[in-house]
Amino acid sequence: MGGEVKGGQDGRTHKGNTIDDIPLWTLAWTYWGFICAILTAHFRRLIFWVCTLLGFLQEDSAFLSAAGECPLLKEKEYFYMRYMFGRIRDCWDRPICSRPGPLFQLMGRIFNYSIYGTFTYTGEKVPGINLGSYNYLGFAENAGTCIDHVIDAVNAYGVGPAGRKIEVGTMDLHKVLETRVANFVGKEDAVVFAMGYATNSCSLPALAGPGGLIISDSLNHASIVTGCRTSGAKIKTFKHNDPQDLERVIRQAIAEGQPRTHRHWKKILIVVEGIYSMEGEILRLPEIIAIKKKYKAYLYVDEAHSIGALGSRAKGVCDYYGTWGSLSLRDGHVLLACVDPKEVDILMGTFTKSFGSVGGYIAGDKDFVRYLRQTSFCSMYEETMSIPCAQMIISALNVITGADGSNEGQKRIKALRDNSNFFRNKLKELGFRVAGDEDSPVIPLMLYHPAKIAGFSRLCLLENVAVVVVGFPATSLLASRARFCISAGHTREQLERALDSISDIGDRLMLKYGEA
Repeated sequence: MGGEVKGGQDGRTHKGNTIDDIPLWTLAWTYWGFICAILTAHFRRLIFWVCTLLGFLQEDSAFLSAAGECPLLKEKEYFYMRYMFGRIRDCWDRPICSRPGPLFQLMGRIFNYSIYGTFTYTGEKVPGINLGSYNYLGFAENAGTCIDHVIDAVNAYGVGPAGRKIEVGTMDLHKVLETRVANFVGKEDAVVFAMGYATNSCSLPALAGPGGLIISDSLNHASIVTGCRTSGAKIKTFKHNDPQDLERVIRQAIAEGQPRTHRHWKKILIVVEGIYSMEGEILRLPEIIAIKKKYKAYLYVDEAHSIGALGSRAKGVCDYYGTWGSLSLRDGHVLLACVDPKEVDILMGTFTKSFGSVGGYIAGDKDFVRYLRQTSFCSMYEETMSIPCAQMIISALNVITGADGSNEGQKRIKALRDNSNFFRNKLKELGFRVAGDEDSPVIPLMLYHPAKIAGFSRLCLLENVAVVVVGFPATSLLASRARFCISAGHTREQLERALDSISDIGDRLMLKYGEA
């Protein structure tokens, strides 16, 4: 249950929860906590080195190599992993032994505080309230109509096509899925990939190359960072979710032109996310689109966390602005925030969150999708999505859109929004510092102090509440947090039970910093 690494962190949000807002006393203790942790780690390494010289311990096998060969691992990185992270690694990678629904079971284990912590598994099953999975619409089920359709698909097709897409891997069910996805997000066509991370990392190199410019949000996901770096294009970043800084960057880039030659850029691509998974913030899409149109750039929106989770029809960030009458403020002027998906050139999303499956998609105009099928590394070389996963997505889409003849989809969409806002507002009322935006199912609770990362995670587990905690390098040094992911499957009683436990833990760890 680890946090995902981001591409460049400054710990800032546009809602006022910034580094500068940390109370001075909290800031001082946070720095002091890191100083103590580093000094303690160096002391432990010194003791280990002395014991090795005296013959009580053997040299670390990771640094034993034949004469003339260099060590396989980097010393500084290994120092952090062994002497610092190793002491709290029980807070991550907790194996579960049930479906990841609103309630689930974890495998019982005992953490052994050796130099690098190890585990002893007890065979016990530990129940818990799941506040860490991306099960936004509650489709992580092992029974129901969606699962019945998946079983029927397996009986009809088998479990997988056993081939690459470009060869003999594409089946009629995959074409049905691509058509359904395109219709759902409001685009002409879509291409589906078997892995969400690879959807970004393997497709962005096909969209920009040498002579092109990619302008990326400073807090974009690691898959976007990987894709941008692989593309060969020039990369510039702008302050997180800040349209004014984006305009400054794009104006300066156009004025300067390409490095050395100062020629015009062949292409300018703006890359952003619908919901930022570590910050819980919703993209300021109308303002980004206005800038994109003004400077004739292309816009790529990663909807990994927003598709299925935002909007009255769960169609993502465009639906969110277009159907709930949201307003945005720019230079003192109120802008009507009604967004047509056609105004976004490229819509990317994954099926691993709201759809209870795997893989990802990219949707756009027919000519663009045809080009991507012929040039993306994933289209050329990856295995095709397995049949059960494809059918699960189609069945989930049927529920969400009401094509199954029921209103179950609308119930789930409303439940997700109500649960998210209830949980967020209650945390604020309890005095916690909460980042992110209203309506987002991703709710970060700021911890700041490094010792409180492990303390919060372990105390929550004792209260049978499973949470994700995140610290450096997944966030900036001062922006450690717990990240809650709310689901439509959560009942109000489960959320209240979790809030009671979190409130008690907050009192014990002095986490109620209050609003900025």
